[in-house]
Amino acid sequence: MIKIEVILPLKYRADDVFSAVRERIPVEKNEIREYRILKRTLDLSEKPNMRYKATVALSLSEERARGLLKMRKTVAEYEIPTFDLPKSILSSRPVVVGAGPAGLFATLALAEAGARPILLERGHSLELRDKKVKLFSSVGVLDTECNVQFGEGGAGTYSDGKLKVGGMDKYKYKILTEFISAGADEDILFSTSAHVGTDKLAGVIKRLREKMISLGAEVYFDAKVVDLQIKDCKISGCVVEMNGEKRIFETENIVFATGHSARDSFEILLRSGAALTPRGFGIGLRIEHPREYINSLVYGNSYPEDIETASYHLVTHLKNGRSVYSFCMCPGGSVVAAANEVGGIVTNGMSEHARRAENSNAALLVSVTPNDFESTHPLSGLDLQRKIEKAAFRAAGGSYKAPSQSLLELSEDMKIAENSSVAPSYPIGTEHVLTREYLPDFVTDSLRAAISDFDAWLPGYNFPKAALTGPETRTTSPVRVLRTDSLEAVGVSGLYPTGEGAGYAGGIVSSARDGLMVAEAILKK
Repeated sequence: MIKIEVILPLKYRADDVFSAVRERIPVEKNEIREYRILKRTLDLSEKPNMRYKATVALSLSEERARGLLKMRKTVAEYEIPTFDLPKSILSSRPVVVGAGPAGLFATLALAEAGARPILLERGHSLELRDKKVKLFSSVGVLDTECNVQFGEGGAGTYSDGKLKVGGMDKYKYKILTEFISAGADEDILFSTSAHVGTDKLAGVIKRLREKMISLGAEVYFDAKVVDLQIKDCKISGCVVEMNGEKRIFETENIVFATGHSARDSFEILLRSGAALTPRGFGIGLRIEHPREYINSLVYGNSYPEDIETASYHLVTHLKNGRSVYSFCMCPGGSVVAAANEVGGIVTNGMSEHARRAENSNAALLVSVTPNDFESTHPLSGLDLQRKIEKAAFRAAGGSYKAPSQSLLELSEDMKIAENSSVAPSYPIGTEHVLTREYLPDFVTDSLRAAISDFDAWLPGYNFPKAALTGPETRTTSPVRVLRTDSLEAVGVSGLYPTGEGAGYAGGIVSSARDGLMVAEAILKK
């Protein structure tokens, strides 16, 4: 196949693609056996007349493709990525711990290779998990073993399903095509704003589960790993609590994909002899603007009604050495109650597939390094997270309501009696609390300093009535579990720390990719 760059209208059809191709290269429609869009980016350079910049791959006869490849400035060669695995010859069934993106795709790959993996998830299946999440979001009743962080699909299930792809490779292509086969829209393969949507993710994940089981995997929910069995520095099994009893699963390979919020799992790793080190992350809060207001800032006042909801990404590097940046931007979305421990407040963000909620929100984060932690202990970053989450809980009254204030109050560093802000979407409710009452001063000061920089880049962003709800502390893992070149834990053969919790990913696609890489390493060992 060959690939070329083209310009497409917002509402393009197949004929528009063919016309755009013919404007770039001398080829007739009947010569094109197949076309596929590889990348599509919204071009804002001529607002309000927005268009798409796209990369298109074309299937032509071999002779015709060779001839067109001579146009080197216009045409390049393209090959569809393929993900192939060796057939399993493992002597024992591998065990995967955690059913987030990393664990799901590690299980899927191992099942496809005939390894008959066993997947253990401490939370409930999606059918039961959704009831627990809704109960907490509506009345604040928290189940510490099944919530926004724990359960089938992992934390990503209730965080929009944003797919930050970047450069495509065989792993990412495998992930996206599996999502599409399970019910996601085809445009996730090429859209730079690709997402599945929280409302569609549940069905996608269920179908992935069904496929894994059909290939020989076993899936256990409410199965909490409480210890690892190790002999001569090698994995020999794990101890699992199920239905009030302990059960041992013997295996020579464990994929440990527990996520960044399974804090007790880090303790298990420390006891096992694995090497852990503290890791920097981001701390901040969620900012909410009206959706249509953000649309007007990004697109201008005369933007087309049917255009996708606008998103943004902002970053600045302050004189104090801190970076402040937007993260997990949720166009037309809402703020999520994401606590999994008693007495702590945690926020996150999500959007449904349509991205048409009243507000758009994003995390505003300040960079934190191990130098900010109170000790050099590998888990000292967890202590900082807990300290902030508990402070927010107390400041907001101790009922899982979240602290919230206006952007104007952050700028003025004071409460304003007639406080008026965008209505926060945090579902349990909010209390009027200043950021400084629960976040470290360096975080609050850095956020205030960054707003003028953000407003210079996106004029109007400094919207006094924007709502600030926090804290946002679970941006990524504050721990890294060290791995060897074979992706095994340093010090423990057969143990594979995987995904975001282990410190090797930062979202759905990168976590799933790490899961595939670990499965590949196990099969090739």
